Amino acid sequence: MTDVSWHTWADTYQARPRRTAAPGDTAAVAAAVLSAADEGLRVRMVGSGHSFTDVAVTDGLLLSPTSLAAVRSVDPEAGTATVEAGLPLCDFNDVLAEHGVALANMGDIAVQTMAGAVQTGTHGTGRDSGGLASQVVGLEMVLADGSVVECSPDRDPGLFHSARVGLGAFGVVTALTMAVRPAFLLYAREEPMPLDEVLERLPELRAGNEHFEFFWFPHTGNTNTKRNNTAAGPTRPLSGFRTWLDDDFLSNTVFERVNRVCRRHPRLVPAVNRISSRALSARRYTDTSHKVFASVRDVRFVEMEYAIPAEHLVDVLREARRIVDRGDHRVSFPVEVRFAPADDVWLSTAYGRDTAYVAVHVYKGTPHEAYFADMEAVFTSVGGRPHWGKMHTRDRSYLEKVYPRLGEALAVRDRVDPGRRFGNDYLERVLG
Repeated sequence: MTDVSWHTWADTYQARPRRTAAPGDTAAVAAAVLSAADEGLRVRMVGSGHSFTDVAVTDGLLLSPTSLAAVRSVDPEAGTATVEAGLPLCDFNDVLAEHGVALANMGDIAVQTMAGAVQTGTHGTGRDSGGLASQVVGLEMVLADGSVVECSPDRDPGLFHSARVGLGAFGVVTALTMAVRPAFLLYAREEPMPLDEVLERLPELRAGNEHFEFFWFPHTGNTNTKRNNTAAGPTRPLSGFRTWLDDDFLSNTVFERVNRVCRRHPRLVPAVNRISSRALSARRYTDTSHKVFASVRDVRFVEMEYAIPAEHLVDVLREARRIVDRGDHRVSFPVEVRFAPADDVWLSTAYGRDTAYVAVHVYKGTPHEAYFADMEAVFTSVGGRPHWGKMHTRDRSYLEKVYPRLGEALAVRDRVDPGRRFGNDYLERVLG
């Protein structure tokens, strides 16, 4: 057994593979897969580790995508860009900006590898634009037999629909072709708002904004809301001092210290949350889209997130508040709520339904099991779908009830990886 050679960002899981490799191109990935087959090893490709589950863990051959980091092409006229699997999303954004284009939507963290983010269903918030996988228009993959294939809506559509959010179960994704749009600015409006007002005005807030999200501070009735809408310009970014104060000092340095204190003295959490929920004042600014979408998250945490039918959100949040108010848990991290339109990606958490995302977090090292279990019971009571890369306890018997195309996706998996070369313990739990 080797020493730990890879672990998740929050150190929730570690991998002890038989061996590792960092192939430099698609042909080298194919060769690595074939060599693993000769040795009887299973194969997984990791990313940046921002998943909290063991989705990427293997005891066989662990592939690192660090050398697969080129942007192969950007075609503004066609509205597409092809990028290799291992390029971090933040670096891809910079290259797109140089060509005058951008992704239509993205999540609030941008350090994940492109393949890792797409394969686990990373999303942001949007009224009309969905998660990263819904912006994929083509994939290059290495299959279990070492063959290199390309798939798209017109070329092996079954594999395409299955593998966009494929968890690495269908093959090693080596490149992705993304839909892009002309670069744009976002006007961000951030302000506190009582939770009851947010819930009452939810239809208006969602319909009236291209990107709306909010953070509820447990043990309080307070939220911080964020509305992002396309703007004509000019850019009016936050000043360097305000950026440092809000996004570095308060949201990272101070928040880290506060959570350390709360981990030692949980009884302080309600009072601290009341202060924290008022610490960030309202602000408005206009900047390049990806700079508004994403922010720096240095404070380590453990997260569970569920995608629920949007029509159940108000009831779910009221029940979540009732559980917190009951006093069994001390929760120092805000609860994050985002939205996505229905998409057609078979294993996407937003497949076929208007979706609200509810994410619960705890500071790294703080016990989370009881809190997450109580929240998970609420989420699953309305047919929630767990984020594939975040903590959950669901298995295939549950997931096949909430994913109507799961059976078709598994039939594709039987076709392209009958021997489960790309399997691991996590996939055995969720896919069978």
